[in-house]
Amino acid sequence: MKTEQLIQALAQGAGPVRGAPVARRLAPALLTAGASAVALALAFAPMVGIALMQTPGWLLKFGYSAALVLVGCAAVAALGRPAAPLKRPAAALALVVALMLGLGLSEMVSVAPDQRLALWLGHSAADCPYRVFGLSLPALAGALWALKGLAPTRQRLAGFAAGLVAGGVGATAYALTCTEVAMSFVATWYTLGIVAAGLLGAVLGPRVLRW
Repeated sequence: MKTEQLIQALAQGAGPVRGAPVARRLAPALLTAGASAVALALAFAPMVGIALMQTPGWLLKFGYSAALVLVGCAAVAALGRPAAPLKRPAAALALVVALMLGLGLSEMVSVAPDQRLALWLGHSAADCPYRVFGLSLPALAGALWALKGLAPTRQRLAGFAAGLVAGGVGATAYALTCTEVAMSFVATWYTLGIVAAGLLGAVLGPRVLRW
């Protein structure tokens, strides 16, 4: 039997290849983890009021967390394939973080010097990073599970991307119960919790994602 005939025989009746393998694995994992994170957040604190949700500060905070989820998903999608380019996800990540840091710095400059520390610390700086990090853990497990079924060759970087997604999910869930609206607060303490989730993912990546 010729090679072409063998290929045709093996492929006969195989059906079309299912597309979007990353989305098919990542979306259900993150939806489940996101629901778990929201439930956990609401178990420890009530949801903020509608009036607060309509303020620019809260909307920017929520948008920052959600944007990091999207950017992280793009990075996970790239790192789930061998040798996929990372230029666009990396640029998007840098832009999102730079914008938030810029807003935070601009806010600090706009207030009197004796008000800056109170604005930066808010009333929950000591708790915020830990809560964001804790709420990210279900999503980190889900994102690593999704990557495990793909083909990541840069496992440490893939783990960091999974942690970035998870941190964004945790921060988004926490924002539903957090009354802090200062951009300097969000740029510092939310980002710290998200980065901590990314670093945990980077540590776990080579162990969990090993082929």
